[in-house]
Amino acid sequence: MTMTDARSSAARGALQEDTAFVRFWNEVLAPKFTRFRHVLVGGLTYHSEAVFPKLPVKAGDRVLDVGCGWGDTAMKLARIVGPQGEVVGIDCCDAFLADARTDLEQTDLGNVRFMRGDAEVMLPEGEFDFVFARFGTMFFANPVAGLRNMRKALRPDGRMAHIVWRDPADNPWLSMAKEIVLRYLPQPGEDARSCGPGPFSMASEEQVRKMMEIAGYEDIDFVRVDAPVRVGDDVDDAIAFQLAIGPAGEVFREAGELAERMRPEIEAALAEAINQQRCDADGIIMDSSSWVISARNPA
Repeated sequence: MTMTDARSSAARGALQEDTAFVRFWNEVLAPKFTRFRHVLVGGLTYHSEAVFPKLPVKAGDRVLDVGCGWGDTAMKLARIVGPQGEVVGIDCCDAFLADARTDLEQTDLGNVRFMRGDAEVMLPEGEFDFVFARFGTMFFANPVAGLRNMRKALRPDGRMAHIVWRDPADNPWLSMAKEIVLRYLPQPGEDARSCGPGPFSMASEEQVRKMMEIAGYEDIDFVRVDAPVRVGDDVDDAIAFQLAIGPAGEVFREAGELAERMRPEIEAALAEAINQQRCDADGIIMDSSSWVISARNPA
């Protein structure tokens, strides 16, 4: 599939009805994520610094950034590939893409463009030297399909890398708040609207390796990265973040009126726990741990 064909396919796909998953991201989650963009982008600076210098990307490469969000990773990759290369960022959230295009206009980059799409449904095929995803593949409702489409987007011998969170025990910045909220509120029901399988759905090396093998990858490698994350500018900001996004946010959102009645007690308990975390000039800092998973598309 050529890029022209890909654009035509994407245009046809845009005419199709969005999945419930994509609608939920656009209608419910995107505004919450945008509110806490300073945490979700700036808070991951340490992870980016640990990962990006080691990515198999070189000048002149064509790169696909899956789940590109606000485009910060796409623009970082564009600096690496240089003017002879190209980066395409794809995401299913209109608000993210609008912000990405606005931010791109403030740069001197001419080798980046953004497109709307669902990686689980369709991606351009056979055009890229490298495919990348940062903290996005964990939300694939059908991970094998999404990973297979990412592989098909690669040229023969092309490489990919995706970053996912490891076990909840190694990521207290996400798991601690959920444990606290569940003292006051029930677990969401099976019919709860969610962001997908969740941030820890790819924590198991054994399971994800099998997924990737089924999706057709070779030379699959897992590298653990431990790095701090900033979870808020201050305690109040960190509490608001936890009750809006992530595992604790899902519990709080699904509890509805009960959650609002219990909000004072929940916020007080979260404040007590967050006050025990490290605080510096950047804000509230907590531990986190991720996998950088890389692989190759067979020749």
